[in-house]
Order: sequence, then structure tokens, then C-alpha cells
Amino acid sequence: MTTASAGPAATSVAPAPAITADAADRRVAGHRARRRGGLAWLGLTPFAAYVLLFLAVPAVIAVGSGFFDGSGGFTLANLAAFADPSVIRAFVGSFGLSAVSAVVGAVVGAIVCWALAALRPDGLVRSMIDSAASVLAQFGGVMLAFAFIATIGAQGLVTAWLVSAFHVDLNANGTFLYTVPGLVIPYVYFQVPLMVLTFMPALEGVKTQWGEAAATLGASRLTYWRRIGLPVLAPAFWGSLLLLFANGFSSFATAAALISQGGIVPLTIRTQLTSETIIGLQNVAGVLAFGMVVVMAVVMSGYALLQRRAARWQR
Repeated sequence: MTTASAGPAATSVAPAPAITADAADRRVAGHRARRRGGLAWLGLTPFAAYVLLFLAVPAVIAVGSGFFDGSGGFTLANLAAFADPSVIRAFVGSFGLSAVSAVVGAVVGAIVCWALAALRPDGLVRSMIDSAASVLAQFGGVMLAFAFIATIGAQGLVTAWLVSAFHVDLNANGTFLYTVPGLVIPYVYFQVPLMVLTFMPALEGVKTQWGEAAATLGASRLTYWRRIGLPVLAPAFWGSLLLLFANGFSSFATAAALISQGGIVPLTIRTQLTSETIIGLQNVAGVLAFGMVVVMAVVMSGYALLQRRAARWQR
């Protein structure tokens, strides 16, 4: 007698693979990384809101206003303001002031960095100079203008002392401090410490082993700096120089406290905001702001490119 099958053939089911300890650790680490990323973005929200409301939106409104006429219609006619003689003089003045103050600040600041490189990084003198550079690089505006008025102004302490002691009058041909060329002096005041802050890390990145290797191969100290040291430091130096130029080009408060109107682009923008002085054109202040943005974009692009080149050997 045959026994009938009681049911379908039994099928075997493979057991589920057990989760290894490594896989579990990776899951936990991934979960923690996602949580940290979310918290990081949450922490950046106040700063992002600040940048959006007080930097991005005002910049877009200021630049965009130059492309609208008095009735609110879009126009490119306002760009004709760049051909106005007063606007050309303002840009020439800004370029000249920024270039001169940047070159002087870069050269003096590089010399200061070279002198600081011989000091102990954790020494008292080095720490004091680093702290002073951090403070003075941000010292500007009305306070800086008043300091120079009290020092080399028409009745300043140094001015009066030079007249009484050496019969040298700094203001014989007019008050020099209240002119665009005179702005170079207070601008250099904050350009030098900014150069110290930006160029010192590059100078510290020059390794002593490079000089020792060059000396072992018979190279003199001059040859080392001409063939190795200066070419390596060149991108960082020129990048810092561009940063100083951008800093001088965008500075406003110190110049506004010393010069009543015109002369450089930021002061011309202030004049255009209070009274339209170019006949037949509207929103000239927005056009000038657009010109400044273009200049700053070009300068900062060059700075970023040079910084990437300098970072190759600083790693």
C-alpha cells in the first residue's frame, strides 16, 4: 500500500544573515554623522539669515537699482554714467588710493613678517604683535580719522611740533590729510597689520629643511631665496596684495570722516544717494555700486586663484 503525500513538498528557507558587529558600527556611525550634520546646519541658520538679510538682499537691491529708470522700468541707459568725468575721476582716485596703500602696506607688512619669523612663536613679543595686528587691522572709521586729525591735522600735535622745531609745515599748500592722496596715510595704518595677518602664515610655512638642502647642494643664501624662497612665497604675497587692494577699494568710513564729498567711488555713491548730480540719469548710485561689485569680483577671483596656488606647498 502506498501512503499518499500529506501535502506539498517542503521547501527550505535560508536563514537570514546575521548582522555583523562591523556593519552595526557603520550604521550607528552613519546615523550619528547625519545627526551632527543636521545640527551643524541648524547652528548655521542664524548666520545664514544674517548674511541673507543684511548682506545679500541689500547688495542685490543696491546693484539692481542701477538698471531701472525713474518710473521703475528696466533700462541700460544708466550705464552711461561710467562715461561721466566725475565718475571716471572717482574710479581713478579709488584705484590710485587702493593701489598705493596696498603696495606700501604689503611691503612694510612683509618686512614686519620677516622680522617676526625670527622670534619665538609663543614668545611675549610675538604674541603682543600678533594681538596688536588683529586689533589694528579692524581699527578704522571715525576713531581712526580723529586720531590722525589730532596728530597731523591742521592743528595736530605733530604738525605744530614740526613747525616749531624745524619750521616744516605739512599743510603749507592746504590741509593734506583732507585730500585723496592724504588718505594714503590712514589707509596704510590698517593695511600693514592686515598684511601681517595674511602673509605671516605663508612665511611660517617655509621649511628650514629647504634651506639646509640647498646649502648642502652648494647654493648660497641669495641663490636659495632667488630660486626657492621667493618663488614659493610669491603667490601668497601677490594674493595678500590683492586682498589689501580690495580692502582699500571698499573702505568708506575713514574717508567719509575726512573728506566731505567725491574723490573716490564710495563717497561718490553717498553723494548720488543724497542728490542726483548727473543730469538725465537716475539711480546712478546703483550703477556705481555695480561697478564696485565687478571690480571686487575680479580682484577676489584673482586672490582665490593665488591662494589655491599658495596652499599647494603649505599642506
